[in-house]
Amino acid sequence: MPSSHAEPQHSDALIRWLTALMFFTFAMTTDAVGSVIPEVIREFSLSLTAASAFQYATMAGIAAGALLLGFLADRLGRKPTIIIGLVLYGASSLAFIASDAFGAFVLLLALSGLGISVFKIGALALIGDISRSTTSHTRFMNTVEGFFAVGAIVGPAIVATLISAGMSWKWLYLIAAVICVVLVAMASRVRYPAFERAAERATLREMVDVLRDRAALGFSCLITLYVAVEVAIYVWMPTYLQDYAGSFPWLPVYALTLFFVLRAVGRFLGAWFLGRMAWTSALAFFSLAILLCLGGSLWLSKEVAAWLLPLSGLFMSIVYPTLNSKGISCFPRSQHGAAAGVILFFTAAAAAVGPLAMAAVSDAYGSTDAGFALADSFYLLRGGAWQVGHRALGN
Repeated sequence: MPSSHAEPQHSDALIRWLTALMFFTFAMTTDAVGSVIPEVIREFSLSLTAASAFQYATMAGIAAGALLLGFLADRLGRKPTIIIGLVLYGASSLAFIASDAFGAFVLLLALSGLGISVFKIGALALIGDISRSTTSHTRFMNTVEGFFAVGAIVGPAIVATLISAGMSWKWLYLIAAVICVVLVAMASRVRYPAFERAAERATLREMVDVLRDRAALGFSCLITLYVAVEVAIYVWMPTYLQDYAGSFPWLPVYALTLFFVLRAVGRFLGAWFLGRMAWTSALAFFSLAILLCLGGSLWLSKEVAAWLLPLSGLFMSIVYPTLNSKGISCFPRSQHGAAAGVILFFTAAAAAVGPLAMAAVSDAYGSTDAGFALADSFYLLRGGAWQVGHRALGN
């Protein structure tokens, strides 16, 4: 079988840029939802529960695509899978300009989530194809997630700029659609490395086989508990800090932006950091720092929380890409698409359920403190699951 070494050097660089830009682009729309929801509430006179569909519709689309279509990257190949996903995502984003009904927006978000799941799984499988070791796989995964983190900063900034200029938030999705055209052109022209095709096995049954694997389930469990905490924090942080009465009135306003900035910086630094110490030691150190930030935010004051919650983004930076990388790379390359699909399903499910559970607990007890206590509980469970899984899997 030809190796990736036989490919022209420029193909490898283009593949890396293509992958990074795909992550950047979909982060622009998925992580801008917190900025869009207030505008949607005013435009359609919605309740918070109804408006939250802008969050869980996309995540539901991603989860469904990950579970039902995760095998496509192994069956059709990386190139067609990426192009199909980008076209669906781009077309759904473009249709926002022609839509005016809330129900139509929710449907388009679900379709865009489906497209995201398809091209993201193809991209994750492609990362495995161009990685020469598990270490290089983990480092590049952190770099790619760094671009995602930058997109998470740019998206809300674009929405804020549009609103301040008196323009509709829907133009964000037109921008994403235009970028998709460029990405489809790149994906069509780039030369891909050879991979071990598994057409005779790559079906929905392959997804079930991966689901039964204890390593996949172990990493998926860790990722589920982690993502539930991270997403719940950046969705509800502005609400939690509404009672801030400290000496820096600008801090709660920009706390979310600061969180995303520190997460982006941390992910780029994470690639460097993981090249200099064992990934297990890195996760243990950063996990402890996250727990201290969350605990301090809950048990001290809102004035302290306004600093500690954004700071947690710096330490959260390497957790998801590292667990994702290790979960995928423990399978043969012919199963990377299926493994990526299974992990992405649990990621999206956690991103939808985590904030919802936190909101429900906060409503039940009449305080967001209760919701953040639940987030702390999730993270403590993740720490316990990590200790058990680390010994059981022998990693």
